[in-house]
Amino acid sequence: MKNRGVTRASLDKQPHEVASMFDDVAARYDLTNDVLSLGQTRLWRKAVARAVDARPGQYVLDLAAGTATSSMPYAEAGAVVVPCDFSLGMLREGKRRHPELPLTAGDATRLPFADAVFDAVTISFGLRNVQDTDTALRELLRVTKPGGRVVICEFSHPTWAPFRTVYTEYLMRALPPVATAVSSNPDAYVYLADSIRAWPAQPALAARLQSAGWTSVAWRNLTGGIVALHRATRA
Repeated sequence: MKNRGVTRASLDKQPHEVASMFDDVAARYDLTNDVLSLGQTRLWRKAVARAVDARPGQYVLDLAAGTATSSMPYAEAGAVVVPCDFSLGMLREGKRRHPELPLTAGDATRLPFADAVFDAVTISFGLRNVQDTDTALRELLRVTKPGGRVVICEFSHPTWAPFRTVYTEYLMRALPPVATAVSSNPDAYVYLADSIRAWPAQPALAARLQSAGWTSVAWRNLTGGIVALHRATRA
């Protein structure tokens, strides 16, 4: 596959098209991510869990939870975790694996929760798939208690230029054939590669968090900036 720029055809998807795409890959989603990331997804999930720092009795919203794999550390810490996703296929697979969790269908731009109910809200590798990022950030703020926190884990921009070039080549050349071998819907991963390349860099996402009303915004890079962990609080 030749290296190319971001294709508008793959990015200009309606919310129901994106949801359907995730429905199709639900059964093998976690396995595919482990293979494509060379095992890094497990390390990233641990970093997110440490940043969220869920405590017994706290309420945690895990948005874009997929099959709820990312929700388990919060439940194991004694928190009340609500895994939420817009893909019914993901939720069905998650409920099959974790019937004890209250998996909930929801749109990030119109969350089905009351104001100020969660001590922490988090979203991993899902924000760039939301059609209106700024509205989603404001919705996360709305459902967070004063003094509560948000943790966002998302693909970002490697900070070292030579590594960034290698990473881009991997996304556009290696990822599609690997996805073809291990995924039930390899075309979905072409969309994901394009969405990663189009996503704003670390300072730009921090600025959008501030514009949405979050305070004490900070981030740190994981795996050389392939992933960035943004954190902020509700004043």
